[in-house]
Amino acid sequence: MAAIKEILAAIQNPDTTAAEYAALELPESYRAITLHKDEQEMFAGLESRDKDPRKSLHLDEIALPELGPGEALVAVMASAVNYNTVWSSIYEPVSTFSFLERYGRLSPEAARHDQPFHVLGSDLAGVVLRTGPGVHAWKPGDQVVAHCLSVELESADGHNDTMLDPEQRIWGFETNYGGLAEIALVKSNQLMPKPKHLTWEEAASPGLVNSTAYRQLVSRNGAGMKQGDNVLIWGASGGLGSYATQYALAGGANPICVVSNEAKAKICEAMGAEAIIDRSAEGYKFWKDENNQDPREWKRFGGKIRELTGGEDVDIVFEHPGRETFGASVYVTRKGGTVVTCASTSGYMHQYDNRYLWMSLKRIVGSHFANYREAWEANRLIAKGKIHPTLSKTYTLAETGQASLDVHHNKHQGKVGVLCLAPEEGLGVTDHELRAKHLTAINRFRGE
Repeated sequence: MAAIKEILAAIQNPDTTAAEYAALELPESYRAITLHKDEQEMFAGLESRDKDPRKSLHLDEIALPELGPGEALVAVMASAVNYNTVWSSIYEPVSTFSFLERYGRLSPEAARHDQPFHVLGSDLAGVVLRTGPGVHAWKPGDQVVAHCLSVELESADGHNDTMLDPEQRIWGFETNYGGLAEIALVKSNQLMPKPKHLTWEEAASPGLVNSTAYRQLVSRNGAGMKQGDNVLIWGASGGLGSYATQYALAGGANPICVVSNEAKAKICEAMGAEAIIDRSAEGYKFWKDENNQDPREWKRFGGKIRELTGGEDVDIVFEHPGRETFGASVYVTRKGGTVVTCASTSGYMHQYDNRYLWMSLKRIVGSHFANYREAWEANRLIAKGKIHPTLSKTYTLAETGQASLDVHHNKHQGKVGVLCLAPEEGLGVTDHELRAKHLTAINRFRGE
């Protein structure tokens, strides 16, 4: 505990040098949010909604992992909750311990990750404490954020697009020692400069979702959005959709924002969107029952879109709800258009009428997180104030279970942050001039 206090004191002192950071004593252990391997069956027989992350997520003291080549230990000031945190906590679609076991068989270094506990978290903002052999781009004391792409790059497959590496994993989900902790273990090529105008919690919040939205919508590896495109965005005020909405607006496209209530519609309006569909108010029911969809509702939904676009269909559908919406997404996409999907939060087994796909030459593109270059570009846009964090609420590390439950039940807007070493919100800003310029946008999801 004494070592942790000294690390925090060093971070809070702007005059601490790299040499002083390097000389700090590292603790033997630190606090982290974990799952326990012996509890994998605790929710057996329950419906997804009835599984409570507060019961499975633990705040534990764990041993500091050994630092390997090409790696860094980072003091985590803040992190965030993602849907992969929720999936992990309810052991769906599989227990993450299966990921750790598989990774552990890869090499002696990877074996460190196969533990009876799993430290979760795929976002962080913090300060580098130590770097391993072969790391030259980063040094102790550097203020950083981390993207969650973990790759080995020993196969040729990943050298054109690192997301195609056969050993590609999501850090803090498919690896151990993630960001919901006081200290995290990362590969050094996960590190990027912390945006100077943001607080620790704000800087931690974009990571996973911002990079995912960038690849899915902007990159040529995803939909390759261009100026003038009509882009249908499901969950447009949510953790992922809020970034898609910003990218559509910033790129000269026309977002058609689908939300679940009036409050979320107002958030989209505040971001600058004009075409908004409140699916609850409209009462769309795409499924007649568990096994049969209702094409008439697809058609009604398409009619609403044309109402908002002056008679045009959508060029791109930004898909992530999955089963509940996928049939409608395929239907409403224009001839030659693209449905790009990165998740299935409402169910993985999709059904759609293939006639509307093949006869209209539409495409379905799978998109997963982002490669290093895409993540760097997405973070650069945050750092320049072109894209803004969508943080709505911040919890303490001990409250991560409640934060995950709120995300699980869709009670949140934008992104939910978690303070790790940071003793309070509002710390970490070093560029006050840029912050003042964008303060309204930064606080938009907080209702301030």
